[in-house]
Amino acid sequence: MIVKNVEKKENNDVIFQVEVDSGEFEEAVGNAYLKNKSKISVPGFRKGKAPRMVIEGMYGANVFYEDAIEDVSQKAFEFAVKEESLKTVGRPNLTDADVNDDKVLIISFESALYPEVTLGQYKGIEAPKQEINIGDADVDSYIEEIRKRNGRQTSVDRAAKLGDTVKIDYDGYLDGSRFEGGKAEDTDLELGSNQFVPGFEDQIVGMKAGEEKEINITFPENYHENLAGKAVVFKVKVNDVLETELPEVDDEFAKDVSEFDNLADYRVAIMEQLVESRKKAVEEDFGYAVMQKAVENMTCSVPEAMVEERVHVMMDEYDRNLMARGMRLEEYIRMSGMDAASFHSMLQPQAEAQVKTDLLLSAVAEAENIQVSDEEIADAVQKIADAYKVTVEQIKSAMPAEAMTDDMKKKKANDLILDSAVAAAPENEENPKDKEPAEKKTSAKKTAKKVADETAEAAEATAAE
Repeated sequence: MIVKNVEKKENNDVIFQVEVDSGEFEEAVGNAYLKNKSKISVPGFRKGKAPRMVIEGMYGANVFYEDAIEDVSQKAFEFAVKEESLKTVGRPNLTDADVNDDKVLIISFESALYPEVTLGQYKGIEAPKQEINIGDADVDSYIEEIRKRNGRQTSVDRAAKLGDTVKIDYDGYLDGSRFEGGKAEDTDLELGSNQFVPGFEDQIVGMKAGEEKEINITFPENYHENLAGKAVVFKVKVNDVLETELPEVDDEFAKDVSEFDNLADYRVAIMEQLVESRKKAVEEDFGYAVMQKAVENMTCSVPEAMVEERVHVMMDEYDRNLMARGMRLEEYIRMSGMDAASFHSMLQPQAEAQVKTDLLLSAVAEAENIQVSDEEIADAVQKIADAYKVTVEQIKSAMPAEAMTDDMKKKKANDLILDSAVAAAPENEENPKDKEPAEKKTSAKKTAKKVADETAEAAEATAAE
């Protein structure tokens, strides 16, 4: 193979050609024939027994070229990357493939290059850090949630009101025709939970068991593209109205829902749990704010290919997690009122943030000459093996040492940035009355350490499998 016409473009892409000599291409064509001959029927020959020249005579000399080019293109790309010391990212784009009269294959590629990163300030970054304010109101809110989980539902012969659970059948129509995903039977719905589209639950309030009604709804503009902003009609039947009876909050309640014998001790334990949870949330938010500033301080043009690749990784992770719960990603997307394109778009901002953080940590690791010793790698491999109950050899064979070293360098870079960060008083202290209980407060933001860990965790899970 020969690499030709390498050109690095201004948008951080590279284009080049790889020339595959006639002998290597002929070998690839021969392999394509062997792979496909069993599928080809030729009059006068048993299926799979027709000679290559006969098949080519019937269907053309280039009948096996497409499979041959597909087979050899990956090898050609990897050869060029190694030969030219290119640091590419994402999936390469095969822009052209041509076989000349001498049976020499010339493949043209375009690929994104790893971007150049210019670091700004990443040490001593100042960021706001919330105080840990947990009080009796937070404990009361927590206990109220536990009461709801342990409530007993009973059927009532009255009109439904907010807080009740109704069992309903519903059937949705758009312009007089049923739409996909708009029909269900005997579905439980807690009125006031905002589980359904806005306006749906409010119109069920006041209905009794056995009553039927048509409900008019206009879907939000950011809903599934086929229904976004559309006015629809739901035919709804209430099968049952259920009232939830909540248990009294006393010592017996504490015994039933915890290992404590009295309510006072249970409240103390809840307070400790909420404080610890709040501490963790505060640290995560502080870490996110610090890392966001460090990312903003750097200069880097992120290739679209890197973001796209990270989106695919995230979707694969979603799919694996859902499979463990007996569901596939396609089903989850449909149930969420989205399609594949809108789900993909939803993940892009998070994917871009993760890619930028990865680039930052790699650049800091290089600037600080961060190293990882053989002993540290050995300890990490042993911990993974112990966690997943597999052998060290299995981990080593499944996880490239280079990838593990890279991840560990990023973790050290993350620690370096956060250890030097300075906590400042929050600009606008939240109103304690508006603050959610710490146990319910979950941040969508991610610290860089979490971002750096995600790749390693995914690799670890793959290795274990």
